[in-house]
Amino acid sequence: HVQLVESGGGLVQPGGSPRLSCAASGYAYSTYCMGWFRRVPGKEREGIASTDSNGITNYADSVKGRFTIALDNARNTLYLQMHSLKPEDTAEYFCAVRIGTDMIGACRRFNFNRWGEGTQVTVS
Repeated sequence: HVQLVESGGGLVQPGGSPRLSCAASGYAYSTYCMGWFRRVPGKEREGIASTDSNGITNYADSVKGRFTIALDNARNTLYLQMHSLKPEDTAEYFCAVRIGTDMIGACRRFNFNRWGEGTQVTVS
Protein backbone atom coordinates (compact mmCIF):
# COMPACT_ATOMS: atom_id res chain seq x y z
CA HIS A 1 0.00 0.00 0.00
CA VAL A 2 1.62 3.22 -1.20
CA GLN A 3 1.50 6.22 1.09
CA LEU A 4 2.72 9.65 0.04
CA VAL A 5 2.72 12.57 2.46
CA GLU A 6 3.62 16.04 1.24
CA SER A 7 4.90 18.92 3.34
CA GLY A 8 6.53 22.29 2.86
CA GLY A 9 3.73 24.31 1.32
CA GLY A 10 2.43 27.63 2.54
CA LEU A 11 2.39 31.32 1.71
CA VAL A 12 5.44 32.42 -0.24
CA GLN A 13 6.46 35.80 -1.59
CA PRO A 14 7.09 36.17 -5.31
CA GLY A 15 10.66 35.18 -6.04
CA GLY A 16 10.74 32.81 -3.08
CA SER A 17 12.42 29.40 -3.00
CA PRO A 18 10.50 26.89 -0.92
CA ARG A 19 11.16 23.18 -0.95
CA LEU A 20 8.43 20.60 -0.91
CA SER A 21 9.04 17.19 0.60
CA CYS A 22 7.23 13.91 0.11
CA ALA A 23 7.66 11.02 2.51
CA ALA A 24 7.02 7.81 0.61
CA SER A 25 6.27 4.39 2.02
CA GLY A 26 5.15 1.16 0.45
CA TYR A 27 6.82 2.03 -2.84
CA ALA A 28 9.93 -0.01 -3.44
CA TYR A 29 10.53 -1.13 -7.02
CA SER A 30 13.69 -1.55 -9.01
CA THR A 31 11.93 0.30 -11.82
CA TYR A 32 10.10 3.36 -10.60
CA CYS A 33 8.62 6.68 -11.55
CA MET A 34 8.00 9.46 -9.04
CA GLY A 35 7.09 13.05 -9.49
CA TRP A 36 4.93 16.06 -8.83
CA PHE A 37 1.87 17.57 -10.35
CA ARG A 38 -0.14 20.63 -9.39
CA ARG A 39 -3.75 21.56 -9.60
CA VAL A 40 -5.62 24.84 -9.69
CA PRO A 41 -9.40 24.82 -9.24
CA GLY A 42 -11.13 24.92 -12.58
CA LYS A 43 -8.06 23.79 -14.51
CA GLU A 44 -6.65 20.44 -15.52
CA ARG A 45 -3.92 19.07 -13.38
CA GLU A 46 -0.44 19.86 -14.66
CA GLY A 47 2.42 17.40 -14.40
CA ILE A 48 5.51 19.43 -13.60
CA ALA A 49 8.38 17.13 -12.71
CA SER A 50 9.31 13.47 -12.62
CA THR A 51 12.27 11.23 -12.01
CA ASP A 52 12.70 7.57 -12.89
CA SER A 53 14.93 4.64 -12.05
CA ASN A 54 17.11 5.40 -15.08
CA GLY A 55 18.02 8.71 -13.48
CA ILE A 56 16.07 10.67 -16.06
CA THR A 57 14.28 13.81 -14.94
CA ASN A 58 11.51 15.51 -16.83
CA TYR A 59 10.09 18.99 -16.38
CA ALA A 60 7.17 20.91 -17.74
CA ASP A 61 8.13 23.98 -19.72
CA SER A 62 6.36 26.14 -17.17
CA VAL A 63 8.85 25.19 -14.44
CA LYS A 64 11.97 24.18 -16.35
CA GLY A 65 15.00 26.03 -15.06
CA ARG A 66 13.20 27.07 -11.86
CA PHE A 67 12.22 23.78 -10.20
CA THR A 68 14.41 20.78 -9.40
CA ILE A 69 13.25 17.32 -8.45
CA ALA A 70 15.41 15.08 -6.31
CA LEU A 71 15.02 11.70 -4.67
CA ASP A 72 16.76 10.69 -1.48
CA ASN A 73 16.60 6.91 -1.62
CA ALA A 74 18.04 6.46 1.85
CA ARG A 75 15.28 8.58 3.38
CA ASN A 76 12.54 7.47 0.95
CA THR A 77 11.85 11.13 0.39
CA LEU A 78 11.13 13.01 -2.81
CA TYR A 79 11.82 16.73 -3.00
CA LEU A 80 10.78 19.59 -5.21
CA GLN A 81 13.03 22.60 -4.88
CA MET A 82 11.32 25.65 -6.30
CA HIS A 83 12.96 28.95 -7.20
CA SER A 84 11.77 32.28 -8.56
CA LEU A 85 8.18 31.60 -7.70
CA LYS A 86 5.50 33.57 -9.51
CA PRO A 87 1.85 34.17 -8.60
CA GLU A 88 0.87 31.76 -11.38
CA ASP A 89 2.67 28.98 -9.51
CA THR A 90 -0.06 29.16 -6.89
CA ALA A 91 -1.62 25.71 -6.76
CA GLU A 92 -2.06 22.58 -4.75
CA TYR A 93 1.00 20.42 -5.25
CA PHE A 94 0.83 16.65 -5.19
CA CYS A 95 3.53 14.06 -4.85
CA ALA A 96 2.81 11.14 -7.16
CA VAL A 97 4.09 7.79 -8.39
CA ARG A 98 3.40 5.33 -11.13
CA ILE A 99 2.46 1.75 -10.36
CA GLY A 100 2.27 -0.94 -12.97
CA THR A 101 3.53 -1.05 -16.53
CA ASP A 102 5.29 1.49 -18.72
CA MET A 103 7.05 3.20 -15.83
CA ILE A 104 9.60 5.06 -17.90
CA GLY A 105 7.25 6.14 -20.65
CA ALA A 106 4.69 7.22 -18.09
CA CYS A 107 7.26 9.37 -16.37
CA ARG A 108 7.94 11.34 -19.55
CA ARG A 109 4.22 12.04 -19.78
CA PHE A 110 3.76 12.70 -16.03
CA ASN A 111 1.24 9.88 -16.07
CA PHE A 112 1.00 9.00 -12.40
CA ASN A 113 -1.66 6.80 -10.85
CA ARG A 114 -1.11 7.23 -7.11
CA TRP A 115 -0.72 10.48 -5.25
CA GLY A 116 -0.83 12.07 -1.84
CA GLU A 117 -3.29 14.53 -0.39
CA GLY A 118 -1.40 17.56 -1.59
CA THR A 119 0.05 20.70 -0.08
CA GLN A 120 -1.04 24.21 -0.95
CA VAL A 121 1.49 26.73 -2.22
CA THR A 122 0.28 30.31 -2.47
CA VAL A 123 2.53 32.92 -4.04
CA SER A 124 1.50 36.39 -3.03
